[in-house]
Amino acid sequence: MPKLKTNRAAAKRFRFTKNGKIKRGKSFASHKLEKKSPGRRRRLRGTTAVTESDTKRIIKLLPYGER
Repeated sequence: MPKLKTNRAAAKRFRFTKNGKIKRGKSFASHKLEKKSPGRRRRLRGTTAVTESDTKRIIKLLPYGER
């Protein structure tokens, strides 16, 4: 079988943790920040885990586990 291509858009957005979970950046944190409260902006920093329902779809996009 031929090699599978990695979806490059997904590879830039998702990373695997050492335990095999997938982490992602938070949405709504790029612009129009002056109307968002400081607490909300603080919560938008950093990363969070991808939900279980989306994990299967993302793994198909990253066949070799782009680590």
